[in-house]
Amino acid sequence: MFTDDLGVQMYSFRNVIPEIGIEATLDYIRDHGMTEIEGGPGDLSPEEFRALCDERGIRIPSTGAGYQQLIENPHEVIERAKILGSNYVMVSWIPHEVGNFSYDDAAKAVIDFNETGKILTDHGLTLKYHFHGYELIDHIDGSLLDYMIQNTNPEYVSFQMDVFWVHFGGGDPAGLLRKYGDRWVSLHLKDMEQGIEKDMTGLTDPETNVILGTGEVGVEEIIRAAREVGIKHYFIEDESSRVLEQIPLSIEYLRSLKK
Repeated sequence: MFTDDLGVQMYSFRNVIPEIGIEATLDYIRDHGMTEIEGGPGDLSPEEFRALCDERGIRIPSTGAGYQQLIENPHEVIERAKILGSNYVMVSWIPHEVGNFSYDDAAKAVIDFNETGKILTDHGLTLKYHFHGYELIDHIDGSLLDYMIQNTNPEYVSFQMDVFWVHFGGGDPAGLLRKYGDRWVSLHLKDMEQGIEKDMTGLTDPETNVILGTGEVGVEEIIRAAREVGIKHYFIEDESSRVLEQIPLSIEYLRSLKK
């Protein structure tokens, strides 16, 4: 059975929080057995958000930051992460022309991540890059993702795999987990509607997010590979309008998996 602690990416609730409020949303997370979240305080102060999570026994091991925010004001990001009790700061998008991610974009990100990752490391935090599949464009004998992983310093930069976006960009999530082992520190677990059109934009209709195990991503094999390489944090992410109905079924699926 899947016995790992389960987390959820707060972006899943971007349309729920305005309707039911942050406290009811955190209650939903707690009541469905999820003990970790990835995200930030939204309209609350970091102190207020941390207090609400602490009251419910919810940890915040990872929080997000925008690329420019991280590069231009890393100490502000560090201060917020420390208040939240996070160990990781996640960046999820590299500025570029959508659909045309280039070597120059990747090379600049490598420099920026190495420099800023060292600053975070010096303050007891880990920078992780969450990629969106557009990095899987061909480059020499691999992809730009290979280039980025191979040229970032593992002491300063780690990676988060969103299994949906790897698949969307034509990659093999389980294979990439095994290829780069401990460079991966967490997963976004989400599944994809069968037969949708894919491209290298890292963008698609959020309604293509379906219950884990019902789509075409191959979640069971991914979980098997994740365990092999020692992934510590699993965050369910469901961007659809059916998130409140689908997450319990996704949890049920994960708990049903055999070791």
